Amino acid sequence: MVSHRRSTPSGFTRGVRVTVISAAAATAAATLTGAPASADPQDTRESAKAAVDRLYGEAERATERYNEAAERVDRLRGEAERSQDATARGQERVNRMRDALGSMAGAQYRAGAVDPALALLLSGDPDTYLERAAALDRAGARQAMTLDKLRHAQRRLAQTRAETTRALAELERNRAAVTRHKHAVESKLRAARRLLDSLPPEERATFDRASRSGRGEAPDLSGVAPGSGRAMSAVAAAHRALGRPYVWGANGPSGFDCSGLMQWAYAQAGVSLPRTSQAQRYAGRMVPLSQARPGDLVAYRADASHIGMYVGNGQVIHAPYPGAPVRYDPVGMMPVSSVTRI
Repeated sequence: MVSHRRSTPSGFTRGVRVTVISAAAATAAATLTGAPASADPQDTRESAKAAVDRLYGEAERATERYNEAAERVDRLRGEAERSQDATARGQERVNRMRDALGSMAGAQYRAGAVDPALALLLSGDPDTYLERAAALDRAGARQAMTLDKLRHAQRRLAQTRAETTRALAELERNRAAVTRHKHAVESKLRAARRLLDSLPPEERATFDRASRSGRGEAPDLSGVAPGSGRAMSAVAAAHRALGRPYVWGANGPSGFDCSGLMQWAYAQAGVSLPRTSQAQRYAGRMVPLSQARPGDLVAYRADASHIGMYVGNGQVIHAPYPGAPVRYDPVGMMPVSSVTRI
C-alpha cells in the first residue's frame, strides 16, 4: 500500500504515467532543493512527504501491472509448451503416413509393372490373377484413404505451427511487458527513496516507521462477529504474517505486496484467489462497507490498486508499502472503492 492521505497537493497529479516518472521525480527534487529562501521549511517537508506518497502510489499501480503481466506470462508459457508438443506429435503422424504411402507405392509398382490385360493373357491361372487384381484395388483404395488423411494431418499441422508461433510471439511480448513494469516500479521506488533521504534523519525515521493514518497496532477485536470458516482461516493466516516485509511482486511466505498477502492468506484457507488486486475485487460477492465482516477484501482507489483484509472494528490488515511491514490500519485510511466477500 501507499498513500494514506485523502488529498494530494495541487502540485502533483494522480495520473502521472510511467513515461514521465523521471520528470516528476526531478520536479519533486527541485521542490526540495530549489525552494525560495522565504519558503516555510515545514511546507517543503510536507511537499516531500506528499511526493513520496504519490510515488509509492504509482509504484503500487505499476506493481499490480507487473503482477498481471507475470501471471499472463506463466499462462502463455504453458500454452506455448502445449502447442509445441502438439506440433511434434502432428509431425510424427505426418511422417508415419508418408512412410506408409511410400511402402504402398513401392508395392503397387512391383505388382503393377506389367499391364493388367497382358498379365491376364499370360496368366496360367486366371483365378489367381483376379485375386491379385482385387487386392491391388483394395490397396489403391487404402492408399487413397491414407493420402486423404495425410492432407488433413498436414493442414492441422500447419495450423498448430501457426498457433505455436503466435503463442511464442505473445509470450515474448508479455515477457517484455514484465520487464517494463519491473523497471517502472524500481524507478518510482528509487525516486521515493531519494526524496526520503533528503529529509532530516529524525523525520525520515518517523516517516519510515509510522503509518500515515495510524500506528499499525493490533486492534481490539473482542466482540467482533466472525466471518465464515474459510474467511476466519484467512484472517488467522494474515495475522501470522504480521511484521513481514513489503516486497513488491511477492506473494509470500517471507514477504508480500498487497494482493500477494491476500492471495497467500486465502490459499492457507484452501481458497484460490487471482493474483492482482483488480481481479481479487471481483473474486466474490460485493457488499456495502457497513456490512463488512472479517475476511472481506477491501479495495482502495477507483482502480483498486491497493487491497487489504477487513478484520473487524473498523480495521484492516494489509501490506502497506516498501519499508512498512504487514500491519493493521483503519479501514478508512484511503477512499474505499469496494468490499468483496469471498
